[in-house]
Amino acid sequence: MATIDAGALRKLRASTAPVEALAPRGRGRRTLGPGKPIPFGFALGPALLIGTWVVGSAVGAIDPETLPAPWTVAQTAGELIADGRLQSNLLTSLQRAVIGLVLGVAIGVVLALVAGLSRIGEAVVDGPVQIKRAIPTLALIPLFIVWFGIGEQMKLIVITTSVLIPVYINTHAYLRSVDARYVELAETVGLSRWGFLRRIALPGSLPGFFLGLRLAVTISWLALVVVEQVNATSGIGYLMTQARTYGQIDVIVVGLVIYGMLGLFGDLAVRATERKVLAWRQTLGD
Repeated sequence: MATIDAGALRKLRASTAPVEALAPRGRGRRTLGPGKPIPFGFALGPALLIGTWVVGSAVGAIDPETLPAPWTVAQTAGELIADGRLQSNLLTSLQRAVIGLVLGVAIGVVLALVAGLSRIGEAVVDGPVQIKRAIPTLALIPLFIVWFGIGEQMKLIVITTSVLIPVYINTHAYLRSVDARYVELAETVGLSRWGFLRRIALPGSLPGFFLGLRLAVTISWLALVVVEQVNATSGIGYLMTQARTYGQIDVIVVGLVIYGMLGLFGDLAVRATERKVLAWRQTLGD
């Protein structure tokens, strides 16, 4: 009996050693992570791109007929602001993107919950969503124009159907990956369906939701670029289409810079919200 106890003790020590090695050391002693956060690190990459653009234009390495210099683009943006065209078209684009994004996120979450919490819901919902995911937005626009015309309704539907896909895919995936032990615990303590949804399912799917939201914000701008170049009479895409007609490359670049800034700051806003909402998580990025 004493021999058995000694062997069990050795196994216990062997099994606890890795646990001690993996115990949290504190942020200051972490050596295998990506390192300390860089203040305003998000701006480093864009600043390098702009710096390359400035230097290339200044030394003549970049043909101004191909890509106007940054100061030319800034001057054009100032002129568009002065005559009011940039503000009015930007406001129109923002309204379309925000409405389509809100509708797409809401529909994507509802579909993910239906498919994630019910086998019947998954059988009904998942197939059509995967079919939509395989069809490019550009391929659907001719059909949407026939069905809904060329007005605001068609534009919002294109943005909404494009946005809901990443939200559904990621939220559904994280919802289905909730640890089964939490489900057993919920059944043991007698949680109701609503309590399970509020305390287990929704918190477990939040990381996937925010991942899908980050993709959705970018996709909303991509879809907006497409729909605003289809018989639109306002918006940044319309401004760029008009500029293409008259060969105004500087105006086109102004539109591209605005789209890029909106995408960058939209992603930063989602990531900041994610860090605040999911502050309870300890991840490699912390």
